[in-house]
Amino acid sequence: MPKNKSIVLLAAGHACVDVYQGAVAALVPFFVAERAYTYAAASGLVLAASLLSSVAQPLFGVLTDRYAVPWLLPVSTVLGGLGMALSGVSGSYPLTLLFVALSGVGVAAYHPESARVARVVGRGSHRSMGWFSLGGNVGFAAAPLLVSVVIATGGLRFSPLLILPALIGSVLTLPVLRALDEAPSPAGDKRAAKGRDDWASFVRLSLAVVCRSVVFVGMSTFVAFHVRARTGGGTAAGTVALFVLYLGGAVGTVVGSRLAHRWDRVAVVRTSYLSTVAAVAGVVFVPGPAIYPCVALTSVGLYVPFSLQVTLAQDYLPTRVGTAGGITLGLTVSVGGLTSPVIGRFADATSLRTALMPLIAMPAISWLLFRTLPEPAVPELPGDGAEAAREAGSDAPERSGL
Repeated sequence: MPKNKSIVLLAAGHACVDVYQGAVAALVPFFVAERAYTYAAASGLVLAASLLSSVAQPLFGVLTDRYAVPWLLPVSTVLGGLGMALSGVSGSYPLTLLFVALSGVGVAAYHPESARVARVVGRGSHRSMGWFSLGGNVGFAAAPLLVSVVIATGGLRFSPLLILPALIGSVLTLPVLRALDEAPSPAGDKRAAKGRDDWASFVRLSLAVVCRSVVFVGMSTFVAFHVRARTGGGTAAGTVALFVLYLGGAVGTVVGSRLAHRWDRVAVVRTSYLSTVAAVAGVVFVPGPAIYPCVALTSVGLYVPFSLQVTLAQDYLPTRVGTAGGITLGLTVSVGGLTSPVIGRFADATSLRTALMPLIAMPAISWLLFRTLPEPAVPELPGDGAEAAREAGSDAPERSGL
């Protein structure tokens, strides 16, 4: 199968999975409205999706570094959709938490193996990883619209319809898995990779991504409520803000991939985090409709580093690309979700704007962690040398990609 077709299918499948990461936050206002949940109770749903995902993600990363398990892609996709589809069926809060957690496990199982497969079928191309990451961002962006259309039509009892993206995504991965089975060699697995793992740089990068995810998950959970309060609008105003937040992520991923052709990835990520500090401050303090551009700039600033951090992590750990990809694509997002209940309780005790103020410091911490990070050497993947050379050309920054 041609590389571009494989990446398009993987990106589409990634979109279908990450719908369920975005759907958790998109469902929160409906749970609040229909079941009268407090901020703390609603953010507990985000915690449920995050907690099991945080525990499971490293385990799946280790598994994919030891064995090729591409069948996890369709299975985990269906699992993620099934949990979210069942979340609105029962009025029981514990059962709702259980179903949301089940969806989180599915998402956790998907990301490490999908990152490994994307690296293999993309033959080490940073551009391919960028398109794969973009698929996930599109899924995030589509989640508020999908949830609004389904749940606003018939309430939470219509949540079983949310399994449709999972069924579509699982089918889209099948041609890629067949092509992998027919491949003549296991290119890209741990035993074939070359290079030395730089754990110190990887840990610093991971901490920076955790700070980034605290901002993004906090915004995802509460920006709809915050924008409604700042603009005086209704539910539609909050849904638009959430859509802008997610759509800006897709734009930021494309921009980041293009900027990496001119400058090295570490410099692009560092500059992006620094500029995001002002954007987050705008979301917290700017009143009226002007808050929407601030939401957009925050999202773009947080997502310019997204695919670049995945390739950086895989280059820092060339013999453990499953672990590296899984952590940067999934675990750090899940860890960010662990802070949502803290924000929720603080908002219940004070005000939502006061609770969001600490988020301004998070991208500044990410910038500090990236200040002295080195641009990693490019590990050699079997069979990708010629293509990498063609893609890089004479552009030094591009040679620092995958």
